[in-house]
Amino acid sequence: MQARRAARELAFILLSQFDKKITSYAKESLDDIILKSVRILSDSASEDLKTSLGSLLDMKNRIDDYEAEHEINLNRPLDATNVSVPMQMTGDFKSKIDEMIEVAEKALLALEIAEFTTLESQSEVKDYAVKIAQNYQQNHTEVDDLIKNYSTGWDFDRLIKMDKDILRIAITELLYVKEAPMKVVVDEALELAKKYSTDDSASFINGVLAKVIVDKGIK
Repeated sequence: MQARRAARELAFILLSQFDKKITSYAKESLDDIILKSVRILSDSASEDLKTSLGSLLDMKNRIDDYEAEHEINLNRPLDATNVSVPMQMTGDFKSKIDEMIEVAEKALLALEIAEFTTLESQSEVKDYAVKIAQNYQQNHTEVDDLIKNYSTGWDFDRLIKMDKDILRIAITELLYVKEAPMKVVVDEALELAKKYSTDDSASFINGVLAKVIVDKGIK
């Protein structure tokens, strides 16, 4: 995993914990929230892995039942061990596998972010996440005004907070941090939206960022 990608994920969790008095947070407070954010990621990964394990056990039980109830084994002596039987992969099983893969990928990502943040050699993750947060702190009025202006037909106060936080990170990077290519910032914002928000969020966020990029002449 790239350090900057991990930092954006961490910044997203960091911003989610800000209250309306965002300017009151000192650097030490941000460091404390970073630590809490890593714990949240680790706890989330643990829960995801438990969910994945439950699905695996459920699938194993269903396969065991299918095997035991197959005519080949039903016709065997009662004390005989079941033998493997041919089984066609069904849509239901494929759906379960896809679900487990998604859960496992999210858990792996969360653990990687936690590892990146805690390793001294990977302090870039923590530093970049804090840099995004501090730049948003300093420019939060301007950033939120841009979101309001470019969210045509939407009431800012009723926007999903996750969408607002993703936009805040991306706009802050584009206008104030200016260390990552525009395409990378936009692509990462869309990935965060797909992972954390609703099905319609990615297209909404993409639309707002496109207006910001055009009107601000970002290249």
